[in-house]
Amino acid sequence: MRKRIYEIIEVAEDNDTISKIYDVIMMIVIVLSLLPIALKKSDGYIAVLDHVSTIIFLVDYLLRLITADYKLERKTMSFCIYPFTPMAIIDLLSILPSLIAINGAFKILRVLRLLRTLRVFRVFKIIRYSKSIVIILNVFKKQKESLLVVGGLAIGYILVSALVVISVEPETFPSFFDAVYWATISLTTVGYGDIFAVSTAGKVITMISSVFGIAIVALTAGIITAGYMDELNKEKKQ
Repeated sequence: MRKRIYEIIEVAEDNDTISKIYDVIMMIVIVLSLLPIALKKSDGYIAVLDHVSTIIFLVDYLLRLITADYKLERKTMSFCIYPFTPMAIIDLLSILPSLIAINGAFKILRVLRLLRTLRVFRVFKIIRYSKSIVIILNVFKKQKESLLVVGGLAIGYILVSALVVISVEPETFPSFFDAVYWATISLTTVGYGDIFAVSTAGKVITMISSVFGIAIVALTAGIITAGYMDELNKEKKQ
């Protein structure tokens, strides 16, 4: 019985209709559970929706807890380890604030509001039910070394550019943080226009930074796209 429950609540296999239905229902509940946050309401049908979705999430969490040994394969220790896994923590963070609101245990509004903002973590639960997102996560895992190298290169260039431009135009950039902010938006070719270089040397540095930013973005996109295509090809072969 527990094994069948585990098969249903995990990501649906192609031939498991019940599991697919469960995934679809959970995705719908996740989306609906975000309405109270989006509408900034906590009364009437919104409150009912919040309570119902919280109960569903709680049942889902308990089902995953009692079948943790099938997922983690650590026998009895699985039940102790599971609550500390990343997805279980996200599940708990998405449930806890609403449970506190239902029980009315906390009367301090500021604390209550702070805890209730944690419900935004519910959006991350959708990762479990989407194969496409799982593929993208696998891409990031397999290409993490290349992405880390590119990320390190971008961070290094931002810091160097910031040091150069703050040396060239100390009046325009009163602090190193302002220079880092300018270097970041220049590297990403956003250019909000709220802070910019005014001297010829500063403008040359800006142009170089923008061109380099295009190369960084293109390189990152190329790595992710190539990895994504590899994962899709593997899925097709399987």
